[in-house]
Amino acid sequence: MSNTITSLYNDAFAALEVVSREQIGMIPAVMMDAQANRVVIGQTIRFPIAPAATASTIIAGLYAPDTGDQTIGNDTLSIDQLYKCPFRWEGGEQALLNQGPGYMSVNQQQIAQAMRTLVNQIENDLCDLSIKASRAVSSSGTNLFDATDKLQSLANAVKILDDNGAPFDRHLVIGTTEVARMRALTQLTNVNEAGEQSFLRQGQLADLFGAKVHQSAQIYTPTAGTADASTDTDSSAYAVGDTVITLGTSGTGAIKAGDVIVFSTDTTNKYVVASGDADVSGGGTITLAAPGIRKALPATATTIAVENRAAEIRHNILFDRSAIMLATRLPHDPVDGDAATKKIVVQDPRSGLAFEIRAYPQYHRTYYEVCIAWGVKAVKPAHIALMVD
Repeated sequence: MSNTITSLYNDAFAALEVVSREQIGMIPAVMMDAQANRVVIGQTIRFPIAPAATASTIIAGLYAPDTGDQTIGNDTLSIDQLYKCPFRWEGGEQALLNQGPGYMSVNQQQIAQAMRTLVNQIENDLCDLSIKASRAVSSSGTNLFDATDKLQSLANAVKILDDNGAPFDRHLVIGTTEVARMRALTQLTNVNEAGEQSFLRQGQLADLFGAKVHQSAQIYTPTAGTADASTDTDSSAYAVGDTVITLGTSGTGAIKAGDVIVFSTDTTNKYVVASGDADVSGGGTITLAAPGIRKALPATATTIAVENRAAEIRHNILFDRSAIMLATRLPHDPVDGDAATKKIVVQDPRSGLAFEIRAYPQYHRTYYEVCIAWGVKAVKPAHIALMVD
């Protein structure tokens, strides 16, 4: 099958297309291990985790104490995504293009579009990790950052991270809809209140409450669960830190991953469902993200309220950089190589990720692909807070 290129080799060619790019907020905000070495799909990446420190009294003496050894922990991440974006050209098509805009100009745009597609997919995978958040807040108004809510929900999300002991390399990733509301807040645009004018004049997203603000076009928007008001737990008691909750049989509908729930005996804390139950009347279980419940539940059926505000929920998230991990690699070659005659590694200037471009000569045409392998993981759910809109 040939490409349709008749519109590109007109004698008078006005201008090149500007390749559109969506906003990415997660990729620059998370902990990244982006290397150009090669992996096979399913390969495990291991990264270190330092243990908590132990304090002791200082006692003066001739020599330093013979202490200080630590066992350095680790966690793993699997490279489980391997994708390409292909395109191809016949020799005659390239010759025709060179009479107009030039084959290389179009080729460069195809590469840019391929990187755009792959970057958006990686960004989407990172945004989907919002269901791993420890706890959640919802707007005190109609929506996040509206004239009633202002910055209150963000302050409450910061409190979650503070209470969970999260470090202070914090990042807030919100959708373009939420950014539009934020830009209308007078606390941020009135220079006498904000203390500077970059947000008003240049539209720069200033740091808020110690968190760098990013916007993403890939904010996770799961369909809300349908569990009704009679949904409850079984009659078991649950201790602080428990994450798996067994349901009773009085409710109907579903609790889905990404739902935010509140127990009737603990209306202060809102929990994020990491794994749900398609039919709450069957006495199944739901799993909450770590570190689990903060207040014990009594040994009696406790009503569960699902805090879904609409048919779809928008997941904006606040997190410490070390809480979410992204690892990218280049695809592995066969031991004896493959048929590609050209392989180059290029860096996307917007995301900073490295991609490989391969060229495979065929019969009177050339096949190209832009490829990358990656994996994502919520390493520390306790250091992630969800802001639902």
